[in-house]
Amino acid sequence: MIPISIEIVEGNPNLASLLGWHLQQIGYSVFQAVSCHQAKLVFQKQQPSLVVLSTDLPDGDGIELCRWLHKQRSSLIFVISSRTNESDIVEGLKAGADDYLTKPFGMQEFLARVEALTRRLRTSAPPACLDYGVLKIDLVQRQVRLKGSAIDLTPQEFSLLYVLAQSEGLALSRAELLQRAWPDEINNPRTVDTHVLSLRKKLEVDPQQPNLIQTVRNIGYRFNPEALLRSPLRPQTTNSDRPPQFTAPPSRSFAKY
Repeated sequence: MIPISIEIVEGNPNLASLLGWHLQQIGYSVFQAVSCHQAKLVFQKQQPSLVVLSTDLPDGDGIELCRWLHKQRSSLIFVISSRTNESDIVEGLKAGADDYLTKPFGMQEFLARVEALTRRLRTSAPPACLDYGVLKIDLVQRQVRLKGSAIDLTPQEFSLLYVLAQSEGLALSRAELLQRAWPDEINNPRTVDTHVLSLRKKLEVDPQQPNLIQTVRNIGYRFNPEALLRSPLRPQTTNSDRPPQFTAPPSRSFAKY
């Protein structure tokens, strides 16, 4: 069974390591970020199933980051915060948090809440691989294989292809793609065009007449899986490595965190 992945976004490295270690001991795959900027990069690269998000970060407001994560519509969000007022908790939940736990908290309560959240994922877990026959998009390894050969995609190219494929043939605007496939706010739609062209060069037989990633006039782009049934695509042989997972040594445990 593939372990559920969790991203911990916590500005206190000692607390982050301790939480990460305990989560790993019960079978979760854990990644870590210490700032808003790093959190977006890690999220975009690893696509975790759950984000444990502190509101106290060195380069921004965790609640704003929560809103950004919620827009991605791909992960559960568990906020941990030193903000204990009812208005703060309500704001966090309205920003998209699936649960909110105030600091200090006990480790057993923290783990129990994580288990309660991840039960949702176990009952309705998304596929680990999008399989279109000759084209396979591995969401765990973050690799793409075409006719059995690995396609060498950058992390951003993979994210763009993943978002397009998940849309199930629906056309997405450049603005939607920028919001869902990019880790930072970018307002230049030409960025999407550049990456689409790059994907076409790696996947299409004729990038000038694309069949798989189609341009939809006055809207944006769509992923066309039917093209895989009738048109040959371009195979490549370059392998990409699996991104390293966060590991942390056991830390001294206390009653409250």
